[in-house]
Amino acid sequence: MDMNIQKYMAFIKTVEYGSFTKAADALSYSQSGISRMISDLEKEWKVSLLERGRTGVRLTSDGHKILPYAKSVCEEYQKLQMQVDELNGLQSGLIRIGTFSSVATHWLPNIIKEFQKDYPNIDYELLLGDYTEIEAWILDGRVDCGFLRLPTHPDLEVVFLEQDQLLAVLPETHPQAGCEKFPVDSLCNYPFMLLEKGAKAEVSEIFERNGLILKAHFTTWDDYAIMSMVESGLGISILPQLILKRVPYKIIAKELDVPAYRNIGLALRDKKTTSLAVKKFMDYLQYR
Repeated sequence: MDMNIQKYMAFIKTVEYGSFTKAADALSYSQSGISRMISDLEKEWKVSLLERGRTGVRLTSDGHKILPYAKSVCEEYQKLQMQVDELNGLQSGLIRIGTFSSVATHWLPNIIKEFQKDYPNIDYELLLGDYTEIEAWILDGRVDCGFLRLPTHPDLEVVFLEQDQLLAVLPETHPQAGCEKFPVDSLCNYPFMLLEKGAKAEVSEIFERNGLILKAHFTTWDDYAIMSMVESGLGISILPQLILKRVPYKIIAKELDVPAYRNIGLALRDKKTTSLAVKKFMDYLQYR
């Protein structure tokens, strides 16, 4: 990579993370290396880009003016690399993917395994988050693409992948473990373990649609923590069918008598300008 592009990336990532250390980790440099590159830019341009403090760094007024142009240069460089990759037959590259736990656990291993058979020199960076975080990462360019619950932000381009049913999860000893379908009205009769973080939460919407008041006894974004709590008899929950594959816990999953689903898709900012590696990767989503 051109040294000036490296310096621009160091500047952009330091602003993004608010820290030399975190930017260094993201770009695989030392902290001193990141600091030196930004200092080089400040000397070269004769401006102060960042204010250094005990709590991190932040943009100066000059830095605010320059940052969009640095981002634009880096984006154009990525387009250049995309064209070079196409000419070289995709011999190398990096795919940055935003994902949530069920897709990371049950889809991505198979997709990447098949993709690597044809493109063994491609590297991957996976960022695990909730829907809101992944959406922001795509819009900010932190990841190239991301798996999301649909619908999502109108500025994103989306490929629909699958409808995933939401199921009631009960301990084996639950008094309604033998029912054919779990009554939605019974969700409020037992302590509820809520899988939720941030906005765009499908479980809360189930309660709202059915006129129920959600009183969560335990809230987390860790699917397996929910399963463990349910197994221990601490309550019931609702989880996506996808995460309930190959479950290591003694729990029972039941359809709701009022069916509920989430639609899963892959989103990205612009299919036309995305890298060749990402375009090829999308051809392998069928192996999920």
